Amino acid sequence: MEESNQVIHKETFPVTGITCAACASSVETILSYTDGVKSAQVNFASSTVLVEYTDEISAAGLNDALEAVGYGLITEKENVEETVSTNQREHYQELKKHTIGAAILTLPIFILGMFYMHWKPGTWISLALAIPVLSVFGRRFFISAWKQAKHKSVNMDTLVALSTAIAFIFSLFNTIFPEFWISRGFEPHVYYEAATVIITFILFGKLLEEKAKSRTSTALKNLMGLQPKTLKALINGEEKEIPISEVQKGYEIIVRPGEKIPVDGKVISGNSFVDESMISGEALAVEKSENDKVFAGTINQKGSFHFTAEKVGSETLLSQIITRVQEAQGSKAPVQKLVDKIASIFVPTVIAIAVLTFAVWMIIGGEDALSHAILNSVAVLVIACPCALGLATPTAIMVGIGKGAENNILIKDAESLEIAHKVNAIILDKTGTITAGKPTVSNIHWETEELKTKFAPILLAIESKSEHPLADAVSKKLSEEGFKSAEIKDFQSLTGKGVAAKNQSSEALYVGNLSLIKEQGISLNSEIQDKVKVWSKEAKTVVFFANEESVLAVIAISDQIKPSSKSAIEKLKEKGIDVYMLTGDNQQTAEAVAQEVGLTDFKAEVMPSDKSDFVKDLQAKGKVVAMVGDGINDSEALAQADVSIAMGHGSDIAMDVAKMTIISSDLEAIPKALNLSHMTVRGIKENLFWAFIYNLIGIPIAAGLLYPINGFLLDPMIAGAAMAFSSVSVVLNSLRLKGKRI
Repeated sequence: MEESNQVIHKETFPVTGITCAACASSVETILSYTDGVKSAQVNFASSTVLVEYTDEISAAGLNDALEAVGYGLITEKENVEETVSTNQREHYQELKKHTIGAAILTLPIFILGMFYMHWKPGTWISLALAIPVLSVFGRRFFISAWKQAKHKSVNMDTLVALSTAIAFIFSLFNTIFPEFWISRGFEPHVYYEAATVIITFILFGKLLEEKAKSRTSTALKNLMGLQPKTLKALINGEEKEIPISEVQKGYEIIVRPGEKIPVDGKVISGNSFVDESMISGEALAVEKSENDKVFAGTINQKGSFHFTAEKVGSETLLSQIITRVQEAQGSKAPVQKLVDKIASIFVPTVIAIAVLTFAVWMIIGGEDALSHAILNSVAVLVIACPCALGLATPTAIMVGIGKGAENNILIKDAESLEIAHKVNAIILDKTGTITAGKPTVSNIHWETEELKTKFAPILLAIESKSEHPLADAVSKKLSEEGFKSAEIKDFQSLTGKGVAAKNQSSEALYVGNLSLIKEQGISLNSEIQDKVKVWSKEAKTVVFFANEESVLAVIAISDQIKPSSKSAIEKLKEKGIDVYMLTGDNQQTAEAVAQEVGLTDFKAEVMPSDKSDFVKDLQAKGKVVAMVGDGINDSEALAQADVSIAMGHGSDIAMDVAKMTIISSDLEAIPKALNLSHMTVRGIKENLFWAFIYNLIGIPIAAGLLYPINGFLLDPMIAGAAMAFSSVSVVLNSLRLKGKRI
C-alpha cells in the first residue's frame, strides 16, 4: 500500500564516462539494481539515461551509485546541454592527446625493439618510455577491463589490458633480472614494443569511434536550434519581446518576414507564405491566412501575420520530432563489435591455455620446469596479443571510407558501412532525393510570338514583385531568355489566387491559378484546355497570365526528376531490394513521379512521424531498412532506419542524423555504397582470418605441442614476430580494396 503512494520521478540525466556499448549496459545494470530505482534506460547515442525513481533516493544518490564504479551523472538543471557538450569535447581532446602522446613514445620503443634489441641501454630507455604509455595514455583499457571483470564479462579492452600487462611485466623482470634466464641458458628478451604498439593502435581506433559518436548529438542540437530563443507577443495591447520559455497558450504572437515561427498556433490576422519543408519535405512554401495552422520551427517568408499560441513547450510538433529522433537513436542498441564477441570467447580460452601450459610444464618439465613453464605460457599470451585483431576492422573501415569519399559517398559511421550490405528495403523521399527539390518552369505556351515579345517583360516585372514561391521560378526563366522588366503600376496580391497589376497603358493584367481566371470571366480556348489537362496529369502546377479579355500565356512549373533517379532505382531492384517512395506531396504528383521512375510502392501526404512508423513496420517484418532523404522532415525516419543516407544538397539536420551522405546528391551512388559495404565487410572477415590463423597455428606450438615430437619450443621473441607479421598481413589485405572498382 505504501508503494502505491510513492511519487515516481521520471528524469533524463547526461552520463559521464560512457565510452562503449558495454559501459552503457553497465550503467543501466548498476542503476536498475539501486534501491529506489524503478527502471533505467541508457541512450548510448546521446550519453543520457532515463531514470524512473522514488523518493527513497535522490538524483545525488544516483550519481553516488555510479561514481563508485567510475561513471557519473550531471544532475544540475541549468546549462545541461552546455555541460554535456563541454564534457564530450574535453573527453575527445583528452583521448586525442593520449593517442598522440602514445604514438610519440612508441616510435622510439619500436625502433629500439626491432633494430637494436641487443643494445643494453636501449632496454632501459624502452622501459622508461613504456611506463607512461601504459600507466597514463593507456590506463583507460585497464580501468575498462576491471569494470568488465567486476561484472563477470570480458571484451576487447580485457584482451588489450591482459596481453600488454603480461608483456610489460615479463619484460620488466627480464630487464631487472636478466641473469635469471642467462643462468638457465635462455636469452632474456623484452617486449616493450609489443605492449606499446598495441596501446597506440587501439587508442587510434577509439579516437575514430569517439569522433563519429560526437556527431550524433549535433543533429539534436540543430533541431533544437530551429526554435527561436525569444518571440514578440502582444501583452495587454503592448508589443513585448519575451523568452520562449515564458510564452503561454492564448498569447497573440507577431511574426515578421524571415522570422522562425516559435510555437504552434492559428493565424488570426495577416497573410504570408511559410516554408514548411521540415514537416512536409516539400520545397514550395505554403500560403497562410486567417484560421490556418502554423508550426514551430517553420520559416516565414515575405509577409507578416499575427497568430494565437495553441501548443507550447514539449507539445509543439517540433518538440515531438526532437523527442522521436532521440527515441529512435536510443532504441537502436549499438551493434556490439565482432571483435568484442570474439574476445568474449577468445580471452578466457587463451587464459585457460596459458594456465594449462604453465601447469603441464611444471609437472613434466624436469629440472627446467619453472623456466619452460614461464617462457611457454608467456609465449602463448604474447602470440595472442590483439594487435592484428584490433586492426582487422579499423583498417578495412578506413580504406572503405576513403574509397567512398572518392565516389562522392561520405561515411560518418563505421557501423553503417558494416550493415549496408544486408539492406533489403530502401525508402526514398521524393522531393530533393528522386527530384531536384526546386520548382522550375518546364513549359511556357504563348498564344502568339507577338504577345510574347510585348508581354514577357511585363510578366517578368509582375513576378519579380510577387511573394509567391512559384514567381521566382517564372522570373528566373524569363531572365534566362534575355527579357528585362518593364514598368508596371497598381500591383496587388490576391490571397489564394495570384496577383494583379497594370501596365503603362492602364491595361489590367492577372497572374495566378484557374480560380482567378474564372473569377475574371476569362474563357480558355481548346488548345489551352488540352495543355492544362496534359500538364495536370504530369503533376505540374499550371499558372495563367491573362489580360481582361483572354489568356496570353500558360506556364507549367514542376520539380524536375534527377536524370539518374530511374537507372539507380532499376539497379537497386536488380539487387533484389524492395524500393519505396514516401512524400508529403499530393497523391496525383506522387503517382506521376512514381510512374516515371518505375516505382509501384509509394505513399503520398505522409507526415514525418508516418515516415518513421513506416520504417518501424518494415523492420518489424524482418527487413534491414535504408532511408534516403534530404529534409528535416526525414530526420525521424533517418534516425530510425538501420542505414541512413542523406543527400548532400539537403538540410544540415538530415546530414547530421544520417550516417552516410551522398555528396553529389546522385542516387547512382547508393548502389555503389551497398557494393562498397559488401567489399569492406568481406575485407574485415578476411582480416579476421589472417589475425587468427597465426593464433590457431601458433598458440599450440607456443604451448609446446611440438616438443615431444621434435624438441621444438617457440621462443617468445618469435611469437612476437609472428604477431607483428599478422598485423602487416591485415594492413596489406585492407589496402587491396583501394584498387577495386565499386
